[in-house]
Amino acid sequence: MTKGVRLGLFFVLALAVASCGLPRPGPNKREIFAGSVQRQGDAFIVTVNDRVIQYTSVAPVIDFDDSFKRAGKVGSDIIRPGDVLGLQIWENTSDTLLGGPATTNTAISEIQVDATGSIFVPYAGRLKAAGNTPDQLREIITRKLDAQTPDPQVVVRRLAGDGSSVTIMGGVGSQGVYPIEGATRTLSAMLAKAGGITIEPEVAQIKVTRGDQTGKVWLADLYRNPRSDIALRPGDRIFVEEDTRSFTALGATGAQTRVPFASQKLSAIEAIAQVGGLNSASADPTGVFIFREEPDAVANALLGRSDLVGPQRFAYVLDLTEPNGMFLGRDFLIRDGDTVYVTEAPFVQWNKTLSVLNSGLSTGATVTTLSGG
Repeated sequence: MTKGVRLGLFFVLALAVASCGLPRPGPNKREIFAGSVQRQGDAFIVTVNDRVIQYTSVAPVIDFDDSFKRAGKVGSDIIRPGDVLGLQIWENTSDTLLGGPATTNTAISEIQVDATGSIFVPYAGRLKAAGNTPDQLREIITRKLDAQTPDPQVVVRRLAGDGSSVTIMGGVGSQGVYPIEGATRTLSAMLAKAGGITIEPEVAQIKVTRGDQTGKVWLADLYRNPRSDIALRPGDRIFVEEDTRSFTALGATGAQTRVPFASQKLSAIEAIAQVGGLNSASADPTGVFIFREEPDAVANALLGRSDLVGPQRFAYVLDLTEPNGMFLGRDFLIRDGDTVYVTEAPFVQWNKTLSVLNSGLSTGATVTTLSGG
């Protein structure tokens, strides 16, 4: 093959490569900027700086509202609907109301407090038990019986019932139904009673459902803030779960995948580190993008506007080669659902093109040799 033919083959291959393109993980930096609103696209391209961080890096606050925090500790001896009581009654006469012949001691076991908070005691009638302590109920029963039998002596025992228990499920050592007792009147104490937390503490969330209300708190905040260690109420349902937030990593990173958050707050630098960092052979550190939809309030504040309505598409760009680039990446917080995309360096495509061309020329030379040219 003559030099002229080889040169012609080179240009033919170059044109073919240029026309069909080469495989790549996604758009390059120039193509992303071409899709900006300023160029008739549908996304706002914003360079990360201190002002952007001020408006966007707000970590989600998860905590119980005041209705949970205001609730005082439940006294362990307060009777509630669902509790089971035991009564022992002594009568100071041989002609007893409740006992049989030759007995002055009557035991009434397992009287359940009904949904209205009441119980029925023979000869005393229907009595309000809920809201009283066993000693207060003893006095009520004594007064009712005193009119019919002389100087009755009454003992009331409270047995732990459904009305004074909570249900614990999820990532704890032992799921189940636990009674509220003197030592387990608060959330942290009850979790300890259930065997503690079995998932990573940094991403553990505690959800408490009370009636039609639900509150949630980070496990770490539960111990950092005493006010978040709420007093429990009968019937509370406690669920321990792992943080469900995640982001997607794409482009020239160590991995392209959906990644769960590893902590309450996750910065752009930490997110990149979670997937193995930038690919040293292909990544463009001047083109690190974070794609997300911002609420209109944040979008208007960032852009100095007031006309934007509804969620707006944003592409935040970090240049890690700038003197403060790493600091900005450390302070810019990732949110649930974000896409972290690292563009390829320009030379990567050029190297791919040369590789294809060299491969084509080598193939041509082989063909020429075999043909005897």
